[in-house]
Amino acid sequence: MKNVDTVVDTVTDMANETAEKASKATKQVADKMSEKGEQLQHAEQRLMKEAADYVRDNPMTSVGIAIGVGFLLSKWFNNR
Repeated sequence: MKNVDTVVDTVTDMANETAEKASKATKQVADKMSEKGEQLQHAEQRLMKEAADYVRDNPMTSVGIAIGVGFLLSKWFNNR
């Protein structure tokens, strides 16, 4: 019976180590995803601010671009 107990203990230890490694890896991935999510959020905020600044500084150009994009989108959707 001692042999069986040793095997059971070894397998249990291996399973615990594997679970620990999986838990660490999962935490690392979650941390990295959270970090990337924050980076994307900051990038979005920066782009929105830059776009608002551009529109404020160049109102006529912005209106022209909006009209042009609207025209192209209407042509594209009407052809479908």
